[in-house]
Amino acid sequence: MEEVKTKEKNYFKEFLPYLIIILIVVFLKAYVISPIRVNGVSMNPTLDDRDIMLLDEVSYYFTDISRFDIVVVRQDDEYLIKRVVGLPGEEIRYEDDKLYIDGEYIEEDYERKETSDFSTTLGEGEYFVMGDNRTNSTDSRIFGPVSKDDIIGKTSFTILPFSRFGSKE
Repeated sequence: MEEVKTKEKNYFKEFLPYLIIILIVVFLKAYVISPIRVNGVSMNPTLDDRDIMLLDEVSYYFTDISRFDIVVVRQDDEYLIKRVVGLPGEEIRYEDDKLYIDGEYIEEDYERKETSDFSTTLGEGEYFVMGDNRTNSTDSRIFGPVSKDDIIGKTSFTILPFSRFGSKE
């Protein structure tokens, strides 16, 4: 009888690390980092259709959303990958393909398509998001500003395909 208990104890000790690893992976996937796929061309040329990226779902609990972060936004029943252009309370204006925030020119340091002229003012708690492919993007110009609650997390690291592996910041 003692030998059976010892075998059970050894069996449990042997598989406990694997059980812990599985639980950690499940926790990380559910609450911290998960894969997300780019659907469509709205973030070209930065991201390609069908790229697989890592979605960081916890950073914004500890840090603020920053201008030009690439974020995942929940819009109706879809998850969209967009770039944050405007922050709460700001006046955003594009004129001659140049971004002005509260009247001050802001350089966009990433490759993007031409942006048509428009202007808008954000309320408190509102963010303005756009795709880098400005001529072919459903974004805040169409569906309006988004709240922080609509922003699921940030993404900037492509894992597949391997030819595009790495950070997009």
